[in-house]
Amino acid sequence: MHFWRRRRGTLTLAQAPVGLRLDERALLLTALALHALTLSQELFGAGGMRFGFSLALSLMLWLALVLYWIESFYTRLEGLQMIGLPLAAASVLLPLLFPGQHLLFNVDSLAFRTHFLVAMLAYSLFTLAALHALLMAVAGKRLHSGRVSPLIASLPPLMTMETLLFRLIHVAFVLLTLTVISGVFFSEALFGKALPFDHKTVFAIVAWFIFAALLVGRHLRGWRGRLALRWTLAGFIALLLAYVGSRFVIEVILARAT
Repeated sequence: MHFWRRRRGTLTLAQAPVGLRLDERALLLTALALHALTLSQELFGAGGMRFGFSLALSLMLWLALVLYWIESFYTRLEGLQMIGLPLAAASVLLPLLFPGQHLLFNVDSLAFRTHFLVAMLAYSLFTLAALHALLMAVAGKRLHSGRVSPLIASLPPLMTMETLLFRLIHVAFVLLTLTVISGVFFSEALFGKALPFDHKTVFAIVAWFIFAALLVGRHLRGWRGRLALRWTLAGFIALLLAYVGSRFVIEVILARAT
């Protein structure tokens, strides 16, 4: 509410872009710390480790905002606050509304912990990239229509935002590749078989190919603009379906149906 009021209520087109003040950085860091506390209680509060689609979304958005908080020291992207902060705030309530987490096994395994950490980092970077792509899409549409709001005027040039978007996608793609590889080794070490061919694996591989095609198209054919944004969002949706979507069906839809 503070960021919405400050950016929408006081910023004019004639003003310079407003960055995060020191007190706002501290406020956001405090909110992130409290979010982390709720996550730790939900993940490890009942012994062992519980995880489900609601915790996955909450953790992804928390990590995305942590990365944004760090990135905000170097790049001014105030518009991401308007998208990311309400989503992260809502995600804190998701485990309360959908408490159907399942207990994870083998959490003491180094292979599992490595796979889990790399996967969450990849998901979070792609979440940040998807939010970034949505912001670029809105900015591009407003600029082409001539309706430039103060929020849009405060953003960096679209070329700068596009450069940052592909920087995020490059790093996230490397982490996604490591996620798939570590998933194979994790499955081999614990179950004696390669990565199972299930819906989660299929969607993860589909997402990997979408982002691989996007990066190849970017380097070889100069893909940019709306085409790049559509591929980014398509890859993110596939990645979201890989775990969050499947767990939502199992924990919410099928649970209520039975």
